[in-house]
Amino acid sequence: MAENVLEVRNLVKRFDGHTVLNGLSFQVKEGEVLVIIGPSGCGKSTLLRCINGLEALDGGEILLRGERISGQKKKLHLVRQRIGMVFQNYELFPHMDVMANLLLGPTKALGRPKEEVIVEAERLLARVGLSDKAHALPRQLSGGQKQRAAIIRALLMHPEILLLDEITAALDPEMVHEVLNVVLGLARDGMTMAIVTHEMRFAEAVADRVIFMEHGGIVEEGAPEAFFAHPRTERARAFLTSFTFTREAKT
Repeated sequence: MAENVLEVRNLVKRFDGHTVLNGLSFQVKEGEVLVIIGPSGCGKSTLLRCINGLEALDGGEILLRGERISGQKKKLHLVRQRIGMVFQNYELFPHMDVMANLLLGPTKALGRPKEEVIVEAERLLARVGLSDKAHALPRQLSGGQKQRAAIIRALLMHPEILLLDEITAALDPEMVHEVLNVVLGLARDGMTMAIVTHEMRFAEAVADRVIFMEHGGIVEEGAPEAFFAHPRTERARAFLTSFTFTREAKT
């Protein structure tokens, strides 16, 4: 049986007295792709930010390969080296070209030799079709190109799990497939990932397991084939029906 890379136990998060995450518990196994879906405001992005240490917990704990990582402020920089995160707004340094953005973390945080990282970065840029953009500034890239560069930057840190937070939300529709194809390739390679998305077709294609959230809790959880074809709860059925209606209305 595959090892648990990530374990979330009874996670609670509040903002100004409002409970955003209410006792969530789940695991992500080695090589598994967990997709987290749900209506806007249900706590999906907050959950990822808690896992990566960007938000402090109000209850519960988070373990990485059995080691408690929540509440370890002095070790937070070490935790973030082990957990990669890609945001919807790219977070590239605008004054640095793509290669400089990619080299910063591995060389400064991990102390890896620059030449070694360059070789790996060039290989990954070629894989995602960005070989000719290594020395372009972020402002010279499309949204899809920026997001692919951001994914490579996270991969160069050799994370044990990759968190992807609505990475297509800021993209024009025609650019979405560029990024999703990269993630599908990572899934085929066995990358352990937790993905928050509103792209239901992508979720169905990439997920090994789906969690449906609402009001800070898990409403339903299961394999994608079962969840998307025959959701067990009325709330999940209504949620998926709304996406089907919206997709058909646009066609």
